[in-house]
Amino acid sequence: MQQINQNQAMGYDRASITFSPDGRLLQVEYAKKTVKQGASAMGLVCRDGVVLIADKRINEKLIVPSSIEKTFQVDEHIGATATGLVMDGRILIEKAQLIAQQHRIVFDSAIDLLSLVKEVSNIKQAFTQYGGARPFGVSLLFAAVNGRPQLFVTDPTGIFFEYKATGIGENEIEIKQMLDKEYKESMTIAEATKLGVSILKRVLAKEFDMDRLDVAYISTKDKKFRRCSKEELQKAK
Repeated sequence: MQQINQNQAMGYDRASITFSPDGRLLQVEYAKKTVKQGASAMGLVCRDGVVLIADKRINEKLIVPSSIEKTFQVDEHIGATATGLVMDGRILIEKAQLIAQQHRIVFDSAIDLLSLVKEVSNIKQAFTQYGGARPFGVSLLFAAVNGRPQLFVTDPTGIFFEYKATGIGENEIEIKQMLDKEYKESMTIAEATKLGVSILKRVLAKEFDMDRLDVAYISTKDKKFRRCSKEELQKAK
């Protein structure tokens, strides 16, 4: 009898559109587990901007660190990072870049972050509802300055939330616990970067290396996406 029940349960995880008897979409849950195995990333909203910090997780000594990109420019005032299946993230970020460009052409103005996040989240949700394709196995952090600094997270289900500071990836729980204790809304970009580097240093322990970090920020001063240089990161060490 137990073997029969197991065989019946197996059938519910073969399509993202099939609900299990207890009301779960198992393929979507597997996608969320994939995200938890991805490299760590975090975002922090500051009084003068917003910061994205991502771990490149370099697994081979002969890889050129600068060839790995984990923070991406979506528009002049928008940045993003992905955790989970990075190839899925690249497709969604390229779609976000296209949406932002089309908005500028049609309306002659920069897109607001909430509208962009909704568009990307709708794409993710569609892949949990229609057959013939698997869900996106990636969570995305979107950061921007639209009047004020903003940070959003989208997960494989297509849901999204706005945060003051958060982490995603394999060390998500530890990062969030540290942010709960140490994050302050009054932080500057430099202070937030220093905190983020410190948190990754603690969660990665012996594996920590400054070459593994990809850090970008958007300042309220000029509202432009910029990557931190090695010199800036050394100061935050």
